[in-house]
Amino acid sequence: MTWDPFGTLSRTLWIGGGQWAGKSTVARLLALRHGLTAYHYDYHDARGHDDRRVARRVRLGEPPGGPDADTMWVRGTPADLAAETLAGFPVRFEWALDDLRGLVSWRPIIAEGWGLRPELVAPIVDSPRRMVVMVPTAAFRDRQARELSRAAAVGAGVSDPERAQRNRLERDRLVADDAVRSARRLGIRVLEIDGTLDAGAVAGLVADHFRPYLPPAEEGP
Repeated sequence: MTWDPFGTLSRTLWIGGGQWAGKSTVARLLALRHGLTAYHYDYHDARGHDDRRVARRVRLGEPPGGPDADTMWVRGTPADLAAETLAGFPVRFEWALDDLRGLVSWRPIIAEGWGLRPELVAPIVDSPRRMVVMVPTAAFRDRQARELSRAAAVGAGVSDPERAQRNRLERDRLVADDAVRSARRLGIRVLEIDGTLDAGAVAGLVADHFRPYLPPAEEGP
């Protein structure tokens, strides 16, 4: 039994999947339309969890600041990067659950992020319908990498930016593929996002999936 002191986790709706599939946008639209409380995993993981991440590295005897950019993105293979990412998700999921336990909302919470993995969410929900997995097609992932500023490059400090970006995109594909396999094994719905529908239409599909748990739509976008 997962500790849920305020009954928050039992009322949460989950969007997992791959990077650059539009999860954050869809969660935001559903929050506005239905008066939900949105939890954005990437935001909290990058900003609110760093103290835990540093403490864990110290306990493991690793550099507190983590690996340098070249070690992270240039020297490793995409398969290595994906395996390291997948191995870290269970620990990071527990941090996200702690965040969610501290929220009190009379309406459901919608939590989104690539670290909200099907195999981690499934044991704590009463139905696989409380989750949907969104993944981009290969063509849409490439389009997002070209058009989104935050997806266009790994960042400063790498000796070979092109190789680093290729490694990141391939890592993202491997991690997304793993999420699809896990979701299908657990009977969780997978939505492949190819860019032919706008964000509002995709949000409508996700709302239909979550319909038994959603409050009526409110005035708004």
